[in-house]
Parts: sequence; C-alpha cells; structure tokens
Amino acid sequence: MKVARAVIVALALLPLPAYAAALEGEAERQPMNWVAIGMFTLFVALTLSITKKAAQRTKTAADFYTAGGGISGFQNGLAMAGDYMSAASFLGISAQIFNDGYDGLIYSTGFLVGWPILLFLMAERLRNLGKYTFADVASYRFAQPPVRSFAAGSTLLVVSFYLIAQMVGAGQLIKLLFGLPYTYAVIIVGALMMLYVLFGGMRATTWVQIIKAVMLLAGATFMAIMVLAQFGFSPEALFRRAVTVKTDLALAAGSSPGEAAVKGRSIMRPGNFIKDPISAISFGLALMLGTAGLPHILMRFFTVPNAKEARKSVLWATSWIGYFYVLTFIIGFGAIVLVATEPGYLDGGGMLRGGGNMAAIHLAHAIGGNLFLGFISAVAFATILAVVAGLTLSAASAVSHDVYATVLRKGKADSASELKVSRITTLALGTMAILLGIAFEKQNVAFMVSLAFALAASGNFPVLILSLLWKGCTTRGVAIGGTVGLLTAFTLTILSPAIWVNVFHMTNAPFPYASPAIFSVPAGFLAIWLISLLDTGTRAAIDKAGYEAQRIRSETGVGAATASADH
Repeated sequence: MKVARAVIVALALLPLPAYAAALEGEAERQPMNWVAIGMFTLFVALTLSITKKAAQRTKTAADFYTAGGGISGFQNGLAMAGDYMSAASFLGISAQIFNDGYDGLIYSTGFLVGWPILLFLMAERLRNLGKYTFADVASYRFAQPPVRSFAAGSTLLVVSFYLIAQMVGAGQLIKLLFGLPYTYAVIIVGALMMLYVLFGGMRATTWVQIIKAVMLLAGATFMAIMVLAQFGFSPEALFRRAVTVKTDLALAAGSSPGEAAVKGRSIMRPGNFIKDPISAISFGLALMLGTAGLPHILMRFFTVPNAKEARKSVLWATSWIGYFYVLTFIIGFGAIVLVATEPGYLDGGGMLRGGGNMAAIHLAHAIGGNLFLGFISAVAFATILAVVAGLTLSAASAVSHDVYATVLRKGKADSASELKVSRITTLALGTMAILLGIAFEKQNVAFMVSLAFALAASGNFPVLILSLLWKGCTTRGVAIGGTVGLLTAFTLTILSPAIWVNVFHMTNAPFPYASPAIFSVPAGFLAIWLISLLDTGTRAAIDKAGYEAQRIRSETGVGAATASADH
C-alpha cells in the first residue's frame, strides 16, 4: 500500500497537473500574500492586453484553432514547454526530490523520454496530415464519422478528467499560496481561462504559455544559481551537504548513527520512491505514451506553418523541458539544505509549513525574501491558468471541428458557424469546470490525473501510431480497438486502490497497481490489430488502399496545405 500511495502521488505529479498534496486533501490556507497578488495582477493585465490584440486577428476557425498556422518553431517550442512545465511540476517534483532525493529524477526521465517519440515518429506526419485536431490525422484514410466520433469522445474524456483535477488543484494551490478562499480562486481561474480562449483563441493561449514559460524558467534559473552560489557552484558540495543534513535529521529523530548514515546516503540512490517493478514500468509507460497522446499537446503541431517548424518545436520544447528538470533537481536538493534545517519553515511536528509541496516556495523565500516569494507564487498561478486554457481550447476544437463540422454537418459547415460552436463550447466547458471544481473541493481527485494519462496512452496513442504506420489498419479497427484501450484503462483505474479503496472505501482493490498502462496500452494495440485483421469488408479494402497516398503526404508534405479539408 505504501508503494501504491506513492505511485498515486506520483501520478498526481504528472506534467500539467502535479498537485500531490493539493489534490489529496484540503490545503492549509496561508496569510494573504499581497506581493504575489500584485505580481499576478500584472501578469493578468499583460496577458489580457495580448488577448485583446489577438482577438482583433481571430476572425476564422483557422485563427481560433491554430493561430492561422503562423507560430514559429521556437515560439511553439516555448509554448509546448509551457504546457508541460506546470506549477505543479515545479512544486511537486522539487518536493519529491526534497523528500526522496535521487528518486525524484524518475519524473524528469519519464517526461523527457516521451518527447523523442513525438519527434521521430509523429511531429512531421502530424503536421503534414492534420489541420486543427489530432482527429484529422487519425481519420485521414478512414471513414470520417466513426473515427472522428471516437477521437472527439476520447479528447473530451481526457480533457474533462484533466480539467477537473486542474481546477481542484488550482483552488487548493492558490488558497495555499495566496491566501484566497478556494471558491474565489476557482472562479477567477475559470473566468480568466474563458476570456483568453473566447476572445484570443490559440494565438492568445500560445502567448500566455510563452510568457509563463519564460517567467518560470527565469525564476527557476535564479533559484538554482542562488543555491549553487552558496556551494562555490559545485553540485558535488551541494549533494554532500544534503546527505549530511538528512543524516543529522535522522539522528535528531532518534535513529542510531548507523541507521542515520544509511538514511542520509539513501537520497543519492534509487529505491526510496517506487520499489515495485510492475508499478515502475506501468508508471513509466503512462508518462511516455500519455504525453504523445494528449490532445492539447498534439494540437500544437498545427500552429506552425510546416513540418520543419514542427520538428523545431519539439527540439526546442525538449531542450527547455530538460533544462527545467535539471533546475528542479538542484532546487530540491537546495531545499533539503536551506529549508529542512530552518525552523521558520517548519511546523511543530518538523514538517514543512503549508504542506509537502511548499519546499520550492520556502526556498524562494530563503534566497530572495518576500519579493521573490511573491514572484514565484504568481508564476505558479499563471502556469495553472495557461494549462487550463490550453485544455479548454482542445476540447472546444473537438466538439466544433470533429463533431459539429465533420460528423453532423458532413464537412459543409462554414468557418463562422464553426467558430460560433467553438465559443459556445468554451463557455459551457468553463462553466462546467468552475462548478465541478467547487463540487470536488474536498475530494481526492488524484486518480483523475492518472486516468487522463492512462486514457491518452491507451486510446489515442495506439490509434495514432497504427493509423500512421500500419497499412492493415481499418476504420473498424481504429474505432472499436481505440475504444477497447480507453475502456480497459478506465475499468482498471476504477478497480485500482486509487478509487476502489480511497474513494469507495472497499478493503482490497481487485487491480493492485495504481497505473493501468502496462495492461491497457497493449490491450489497445492488440484490439486494433486483431479487429483490423478480421475486417474484410468493402470499407476495409478502401482503408488499406489509401495507405500509400497517406504515407506519401505524411512523409513529403505534398498537398499538406489542404490537409484534412479534402477528405
């Protein structure tokens, strides 16, 4: 159970949404932080002014969904990194390293390994085949209604679970950092998100992400430099001091000198966090493949003008994300040295004031005082806002472009009506997110994050890979097989300790692992393969015959300017 709980916490720390403590219970409200609120107000004013300018240039569906395809590879790489480097990643991963040391690197490596998949297998093909959503790619050579219905349903499921977790995490985190009441925090996040998406579409959302990414990278860089400066810029000296601190803390807690030395050294080796091999592999699969199946990440490939810029996007995003995770490693060890030994940051029981995720926040105060603490708190809020906006945009696109324009209107909807449906959907999603965020305030919603990643890895990823790379894939295989992957992930998550024990309060979970990916991802691939193999109908013959044309376009980009509009 200890491992299971650890993995649940780990899954709560996934890229966008890592709000371990915030998601697992009510956060302790802190005194009103006026410096942080002032800095956040400045950020909001800046981004709203950008939204106003973006609104003047958002006239068509293409502007709304993809910023007219005018974002450069460098800009898009920063925005992708912004989607990935959430406040929660920042707070959660540094907290994990603060607690377990070296093992916190599992996040960094797991997240990064997913990006080469995007670069080598998907980036160019996605850009050449798609136009607005990943369903454009998945349905390219197949019958449109069944595949787009599956893709839209999958997108809405993934985004909904993600969005609820984000809203609850936002409310708890803001209450923790700013001292604002939970309900106000959720309403503010929901209202601002609707403003960005409704009026600025993808262009405003992209620039909000870029600004946030720059602020977060700058803040984390400053923290890492200030920590290393205290050790002559020697990481080795920092790690030695962290081992000494952990040893001293163990001695103070009553351990024998021998036990204390072992505990101190344990932060420099693996094994403190995930010990079960099945959980470790399943967790890793969810991290890697879930990233490549997240709708709001995939949608970013359509904001650049061509495949070359799409590849650049991934390279830049990988660089920024890799750099960011190196910084969190230094910040986590810096917190061990500078925060764990400072009584002012600890409560009566020797735990961090405000909860486990406060390690980086307290470190910000330790090295930069109230002003820098306010800056970092404002950045944390800004990251949540940007991620929520990106999620909402991808869900609105799935409804308006895939369901309304392609399935219901059979490709005959004009740009104005499609745009109108997008905005109505955004309003509905924003309202739903606020209401559900308030309703779930006191619930443990960490499982929603794990479920969102598992669904993306088990449904979207197998569909994309097999539809792009396997000639024998058919409409029926994609629609039914993808659904099998989704349902397997959903069912196993319900039967896992995260829900069966923690939510339903049953004694033993039928499925003992926290992440279903090791079983549900193969189930998705196997179902698509088997159903396609058994599919010998007329439509299957058309699907297979269309593979060569799809391959030529995906690899050369010939005709990509009209992608998805001509099928």
